[in-house]
Amino acid sequence: MNRSIPKEVNGKQTGWNLRILILSWEYPPNVVGGLSRHVNGLAVELVRMGHEVHVITAGVNEHPSYERLNEVHVHRVTPLNNYDDNFLNWIAGLNLAIALKVEKMADSLKFDIIHAHDWLVGTSAIVIKETLSIPLLSTIHATEHGRNNGIYTEMQQFIHAKELQLIKESDQLIACSEYMREELLTIYQAPSKKIAVIPNGVEQMEIDMDVEEYFPFLRNRKYIFSVGRMVKEKGYETIIEAAELAKETGQNIYFVVAGKGPMLENYRRQVREKELENFLSFIGYVSDEQRNGLLTRSELAIFPSLYEPFGIVALEAMILGKPTVVSEVGGLKGIVQHLQTGLLMVPGNAISVMENINILLRSPQNAQEIGNRGMKIVKSLYGWKNIASQTTRVFEDTLLNKRVLDSEIST
Repeated sequence: MNRSIPKEVNGKQTGWNLRILILSWEYPPNVVGGLSRHVNGLAVELVRMGHEVHVITAGVNEHPSYERLNEVHVHRVTPLNNYDDNFLNWIAGLNLAIALKVEKMADSLKFDIIHAHDWLVGTSAIVIKETLSIPLLSTIHATEHGRNNGIYTEMQQFIHAKELQLIKESDQLIACSEYMREELLTIYQAPSKKIAVIPNGVEQMEIDMDVEEYFPFLRNRKYIFSVGRMVKEKGYETIIEAAELAKETGQNIYFVVAGKGPMLENYRRQVREKELENFLSFIGYVSDEQRNGLLTRSELAIFPSLYEPFGIVALEAMILGKPTVVSEVGGLKGIVQHLQTGLLMVPGNAISVMENINILLRSPQNAQEIGNRGMKIVKSLYGWKNIASQTTRVFEDTLLNKRVLDSEIST
């Protein structure tokens, strides 16, 4: 039986049973950013819906080349030039390894559709589409143009061209927010009918850890928490400036920022030079369990991004009932309704950071109500079951469109 034929119960069509090939350069336990968690959450829920899901991703040291995690088939490949320090060369080797792996798998498995995540797997996705003659759906999580507010360097131009190629070659696109959809329309001239908007999802998190055991410097200390990659677009210079304002005005405010990335040591150096150790700490990488514990124990969460197509970290804070301040930018401003489900700050503006923080700290009851409303809206709109159902409908539409096109060509 062809797995892509709709199932029938008592003569009624109930849905599709697909074998889905997902391509993502990162997948748990290899977590570089939000992409890994997104693909994992989606893959697990698609399996629960009855689909067979195979994820092809980059190999990670001690982890096996194949394992079944939460019933998801996870295949890890080693880039052909795995030790090349040049990132673009490494990505090229990863794509070649992915394409070769899928070619071997296709001898015994018939896939219905490819789901690629961002340009990093775009080359292999296009090759597999042509080799297997199956449709390609791509989720665009962010763009090089958006991250840099333009294209200026040779590397940026290369990545931009790869993004454009993937967008053109994809049969269907998913954007994670209306903001991202507009970016695809205006910058990449993607056809409107080709883009579906499906947000990122988040699950209720279980908290079972003693934060002070891992981070003793937080004992008996109130703090404001943030987490993200240490890159310029996440806006952490604004937090440093806010900490300076707190110091100058004598406010007892302490920021804890978690995450790794190329700017981490630069930020730590600025904290030392500005003597902000009593107001701000960049604690580096934390596990998911530690992140959740730090969020729960915090007074509030803040995400000061300068560019954010969606902002899953904000959902992770809000689903815990935490009052959350986010930049009025990109997808973040679509998640939060100011003073109702969270607070909106002016991107890059430290004064706005402090104003919003003080609104929450000066009225704990109001802060709690905002946190509760935020939690309710996240649970109702951003659960993975809802996201996977929407994604499945896009799979089905993409497959039907291909069948219609193939039928027209054959006649």
